[in-house]
Amino acid sequence: MKTFRDLFDSYTWKDVLQSIYLKRETDVLQALSSDQLDLEDFKALLSPAARPFLEEMAQKSNRITKNRFGNTIQMYAPMYLSNECQNICTYCGFSMTNKIPRRTLTDAEILKEVAYLKSKGYDHILLVTGEANKTVGVDYIKNAIALIRSHFTNITIEVQPLDQEAYEQLIEAGLYAVLVYQETYHQKEYKKHHPKGKKSNFYYRLETPDRLGRAQIHKIGLGALFGLEDWRADSFFTALHLLYLQKTYWKTKYSISFPRLRPHSGGLEPKVEMTDADLVQLICAFRLLDEDVELSMSTRESELFREHIVDLGITSISAASKTNPGGYAVAPQSLEQFEISDERSTEEVTAMLREKGLEVVWKDWEYFK
Repeated sequence: MKTFRDLFDSYTWKDVLQSIYLKRETDVLQALSSDQLDLEDFKALLSPAARPFLEEMAQKSNRITKNRFGNTIQMYAPMYLSNECQNICTYCGFSMTNKIPRRTLTDAEILKEVAYLKSKGYDHILLVTGEANKTVGVDYIKNAIALIRSHFTNITIEVQPLDQEAYEQLIEAGLYAVLVYQETYHQKEYKKHHPKGKKSNFYYRLETPDRLGRAQIHKIGLGALFGLEDWRADSFFTALHLLYLQKTYWKTKYSISFPRLRPHSGGLEPKVEMTDADLVQLICAFRLLDEDVELSMSTRESELFREHIVDLGITSISAASKTNPGGYAVAPQSLEQFEISDERSTEEVTAMLREKGLEVVWKDWEYFK
């Protein structure tokens, strides 16, 4: 059975990067004048040649987003269940080599975190764990979903990649969406940052969205971790992945996230800097490529940046996030996966959004089974 790997292997990182940097002003103008972009247009909008057109890109991205999504923005909250992990990842505070206290929430602790998030109004929850199959494997995740299912209408997970059968079990239990970031599509750099653990298998991770599509998941979230390699090439491969999935698993919805490296325990300095202007350019390029894809922004970014970017294509946002297990109510001082930047409360963020004329959406549908 064919997977994205077959398409991915027909490209080389070097050729993709070179073709992006060879784009010229005429290519950018052609992309901006088109109502239906292809991957060559997307390359042009990622290129340095597009930088003088950033304002035009932003205005067009704003119009497309308003036409498609209206003046709305979805709220979600991450809830970290465990920081136990069997992988070595150079950029993550949960990496197995970091000598930190490990914690996995019990049922009672999970419900305590849930009570706090529900008191803030959240109805879309993202469950996050490290990658420790024996401790937080399928049975643990399935139990957590069953435990909280009556409290949330939308349950998403960001955990270790699983087999198709495991995803089918979790979907049956009430799972709505899965976020699985490739981190970087550069194979040599990927290996350098993932030297040990199941995550070191580049192709197993690359084919995870295929397994999700075959399991008929409702939504798949994609993304790269910007700072590990050139953001332009990683973004092209993310878009290539997205378009392949949309064509192959057309009943599934998709989202894109835009994480940049943030400080953490045993921190890694970015190999390639991604500036604020670069990130704005990328978000607008994705919106111009696809008017339907959901674009998500976490609290990794600063207050000022998030206030501006919600007008330019973002459709979902988190607030007052905690990236440590039990961080809301159980163990606020436990080690974070990474430091957040926007530390405003949920109330402050929602007030800001309303002042900008955006309707804050807590619940947009309900999953009946």
